[in-house]
Amino acid sequence: MNETTSMIERARRRQAWLLVAPTLSVLVAIAGWPLARTLWFSLTNAQLSDLSNTRFIGLANYWGRHGVLRDHAWWRSVGNTLEFAVVSVLLETVLGLGMALLLNHPSRARAVLRAAVLVPWAIPTVVSAKMWAWMLNDQFGVVNNLLMAARLIHQPLAFTADPSLTFSTIIMVDVWKTTPFMALLMLAALQVVPGDCYEAARVDGVPRWRVFLRITLPLIRPAVMVAMIFRALDALRVFDLIYVMTSNSHLTQSMSVYVREQLIDFQQVGHGSAAAILLVLIIMLITGTWVAFNRNRMEGV
Repeated sequence: MNETTSMIERARRRQAWLLVAPTLSVLVAIAGWPLARTLWFSLTNAQLSDLSNTRFIGLANYWGRHGVLRDHAWWRSVGNTLEFAVVSVLLETVLGLGMALLLNHPSRARAVLRAAVLVPWAIPTVVSAKMWAWMLNDQFGVVNNLLMAARLIHQPLAFTADPSLTFSTIIMVDVWKTTPFMALLMLAALQVVPGDCYEAARVDGVPRWRVFLRITLPLIRPAVMVAMIFRALDALRVFDLIYVMTSNSHLTQSMSVYVREQLIDFQQVGHGSAAAILLVLIIMLITGTWVAFNRNRMEGV
């Protein structure tokens, strides 16, 4: 009986691999080949203006005299990206959870509200970034006009030019756009929470805040973690929002913007490819650590 069962399991595994083989092949062709080519370029002195004279230089682009790891601009971009990812993901998680709780509450207008909430997320990032850049302009932006009309400020603020305001402004715009995405994922998790749990808590007279901490939050925690991982992956490779709102400003430069600057503006394909590989490694390290930590935590529970 055991031998028969093991044979069936092996047959199922072979069939499963055969079914996913075409998809894996396409993924390798689409993602694997460009990644391998980028890795090769990172080990050469390739320049965009003259790729024919490319030669192998080893790890010089990483740790050489002018390597990425010795470039202060690279480490500044790493710090900017990590700060952006941590702050934006935390704010979006908290606000998204609150929004999901409100949308999960029975209401006649719930369907309309759910559709309306998704509007910021549906707008392309470039469009929303340009829209907010115009609205926050210090000369003709509507935000400054409203703030001055309400006497909250006495003179226009350069939200996208003032070094003390630029980064927080970018985070604010990202939170406005992406919070609905987090709310949508958490709302889906709230929809499958058993209603019997709430009925029992209501009969026992348990306060609402304790119901949230002891019942709701533990049951939707896996979905919240998945949503945070998805959002962190997106935040760590942020490019369009920062580039559209502040262009090549080093004060807000992310890792992706740094890679673009090296590849396109400076035409240093080797240097830019090395930065791109480091970007991939940093994202893999952070997300892998996050997944392992939460897996161990969930198993401990």
